[in-house]
Amino acid sequence: MMDPEGLKTLEHVDMTVRELLTEMKDTSEIIVDLAYASLMYNSENMAAKVHELEEEIKNLKYAIRYKALLSSRTKEDARQLSGLLQVASAADRIADAADDIVDLMELPLEKRPFVSAMLYESGEKIRATKVKPDSGMVGYTIGELAPEACTGCKIIAIKSRQGWVYDPEDDVKVRSNDDIIVRGTEDGFNCLLKYADGLQPWEFPEEQVEIRDETDDEAESLEERDNE
Repeated sequence: MMDPEGLKTLEHVDMTVRELLTEMKDTSEIIVDLAYASLMYNSENMAAKVHELEEEIKNLKYAIRYKALLSSRTKEDARQLSGLLQVASAADRIADAADDIVDLMELPLEKRPFVSAMLYESGEKIRATKVKPDSGMVGYTIGELAPEACTGCKIIAIKSRQGWVYDPEDDVKVRSNDDIIVRGTEDGFNCLLKYADGLQPWEFPEEQVEIRDETDDEAESLEERDNE
């Protein structure tokens, strides 16, 4: 009978080592952001997501170990693979630290004022805002908006009528009255706030505008053919 760790490994058995490491890197980045955000906004939902992501990183670590054992044939193989295992262990430690941060939520609010002070001194801060109905962001995907390139702020979570989406993919569309949590500098957030409030039209990267124009032209051409 296979043990639980073996079952976890099989969840990612079809992924390559490169894919596993990439997934661990991306997850270890978002888990820290969500851990701080959960404290700032006292969000049990975000805290639960941090616990879930910590478990996911452990699963990925088991999968990398599994593949390393299968791939190692010589001492040289073992030497090279040991470096990968160290990277996986580092990501696992980051996840454990994020989980420890979330555990601070068990303290009453009045006993954790140091959290706000700590986050205030950080170069990149986590903030939340709402996308107003007349914002130029409405109706576009995160990939089309490219907020990190345009403002320096990365959207780490978005809440729509359907609920929270954490570490949203590029194909997630921003809608009116969505709540977004971002990580970035103060100047970047002030810039994003003007866009989200509809005070300034969104400035799309030129390449994104070209891609959207081409897509719109293709859609219009197909529609004309259908009408014929």
